[in-house]
Amino acid sequence: MTFIDTNVLVYAAADGAPVLDRARAALARAAADGAVTISRQILREYLSVMTRQQIWGKPLSLAQAVADTAAFVREFTVLEDGPLVWDRLVMLSRRYSFAGRQVHDGNVVATMLAHGERRLLTFNGADFRRFARLIEVVAP
Repeated sequence: MTFIDTNVLVYAAADGAPVLDRARAALARAAADGAVTISRQILREYLSVMTRQQIWGKPLSLAQAVADTAAFVREFTVLEDGPLVWDRLVMLSRRYSFAGRQVHDGNVVATMLAHGERRLLTFNGADFRRFARLIEVVAP
């Protein structure tokens, strides 16, 4: 199983993204290796990123971005958030130093741990370095 970070979905979907081919190839490899997972947080982040202006492309309409997320839900396994994820996030906050936007990264790891997932595909490996003892970070 491989959990997919938002940036991989964004780069795989956005025409003009700087690493489009790498992102698409990495998703294909992850799917060939077994189950591919995401969370509702990843879907929300995708909506946020894809509906704002990027230097490498124009934003999608909210309707198009929502259609993309519907396709992701059909294609990938969605790991749900809930009390167990919250408990893992609180535990992580006691063991590791993070705050602000890094809480979102902590919640990704909490979601993974709550569901027994250990492998994360991301272009932002440095954001997850602090959690290296708990998860494997894979760069596309």
